Amino acid sequence: MKNIVSLLILSSIFLASCEKNIDLYPQSNITTDKFFKNASDVQIALNGCYNALRDPLLEEWKLTELRSDNTIMSNSGSRSVPNRDLSDLDLFIPSTSHAAIYNYWIANYFNIRNVNSILNSLNINYDPSGGKLNAETTTVIITDAQKKAVSSEAAFIRAYHYFNLVRLFGGVMVIHEPVSPFDAININRSSVDDTYKLIIADLTYAVANGSTSKYSATSANLGKVDSWSAKALLAKVYLTLNRKTDAALLLNDIVTNSGYGLVTAYADVFSTTNEMNREVMFAIRYKAGGIGQGSPFPNLFAPELSGVAIINGDGSGQNAPSKELNSAYNTLDNRNLASIGIYGTIFNNLYPKKMISQVSLKGDAENDWIVIRYADVLLMLAEAQGNTAASLALINQTRARAGLPALTSATVTTTEIFENELAKERRLEFTFENIRWFDLLRYKTTMPSQDAVATMKANFSTMWTGHYSKYPSPAPTLAVIQSYVIDNKLLLPIPQREIDNNTKIVIPQNPGY
Repeated sequence: MKNIVSLLILSSIFLASCEKNIDLYPQSNITTDKFFKNASDVQIALNGCYNALRDPLLEEWKLTELRSDNTIMSNSGSRSVPNRDLSDLDLFIPSTSHAAIYNYWIANYFNIRNVNSILNSLNINYDPSGGKLNAETTTVIITDAQKKAVSSEAAFIRAYHYFNLVRLFGGVMVIHEPVSPFDAININRSSVDDTYKLIIADLTYAVANGSTSKYSATSANLGKVDSWSAKALLAKVYLTLNRKTDAALLLNDIVTNSGYGLVTAYADVFSTTNEMNREVMFAIRYKAGGIGQGSPFPNLFAPELSGVAIINGDGSGQNAPSKELNSAYNTLDNRNLASIGIYGTIFNNLYPKKMISQVSLKGDAENDWIVIRYADVLLMLAEAQGNTAASLALINQTRARAGLPALTSATVTTTEIFENELAKERRLEFTFENIRWFDLLRYKTTMPSQDAVATMKANFSTMWTGHYSKYPSPAPTLAVIQSYVIDNKLLLPIPQREIDNNTKIVIPQNPGY
């Protein structure tokens, strides 16, 4: 807990804008209780919260996409410590001291602290007993409309962080206001239910107070959280909790009234010349140009030793598509060519093409990271409604764009077939977007035929000969690798530093670690 505390009491925050304008405001050393005087101060702080969303992303693909059946480490024979650490995540045997897990944990709590400072300054307080956010009078000079806009965006960001944390770690420390070091060391893990209680309260507030304007490519607020993106994330929360009726109400509202929709060509969703298009409901934004705001992922994900053939500055070969994923595409599916590239015969020789654009400087790409898009709304609604003709029609919208024939009730004759088709459609639609692993976790309650443990054991079997059998000697057998995948290991361990550094209370570790 002391590691979180050290972040809670830091005073330097808040640079860079979600609108991709760099606002250099020399206030980094002013304490937050003196900083927030007016709406401009709060907006600068909020821009910093948007900017800080990038830090967890540096690790998130390792904890989600890599642990799913979508991607692997391209060089299975490597003995380097970084590669072996990533392979441990892939195999469900990470150490409780794993650096990526700790870095992700701290990065999320860092920005939660930022958000708490903003909401506290605006006197937006969470009432655990009522499960809602209450807005009181603030001393900050700000209009009611400005206060609603800023606080709704901040509440969304906090909910987003906690939603990711609770799905990866289970119940976590629920910190919803600035706390002193002396108080912080007494805060233990909350239950999963109480963590979701705050998430739902934050998103309900964001829905009620965010902008309800329909999508417009010329909107001055393009790229910011609005009521529609909050509804989409809240619907995913409800779906995760198997509250399908609640999810469907929100999703139907988005489909009917939001103005968001599918773009015509799948590849155009991710084009750096088509950012914040009609399909993108929320994205973590990057800006190339040597100003310290570019994305590192194209260079991280491009093939290792590819020189400048794929991207200037070479690639690191991380987060490589598995050959099993590549073979899962129908030959008619145009998402295959748009999503997965092939380079020579080096190692696995596959790379996540849709996440890569050319750069002038290494690690300085333009690519935004899309978090929520309209296609997800359609397929979540199908999941919430279950095996109906209306649900098949929703799935067929993304299938039609992909060039695939429509599903019909003549072929989708059982609930299990429906769930298989929907799970496959979601997998191929959202490859490399850090969605597949969270889907597998959710299916345990929403679509029981899609079991995460069974899915991963089958994936290890399929990928054994071409990948896992080539691990450095002494390599574990297939049976041993499959034995690593158990229900307890679906969650990550609480970082050991949080447990060891707290001498006041005992923080329980997740079972199996």
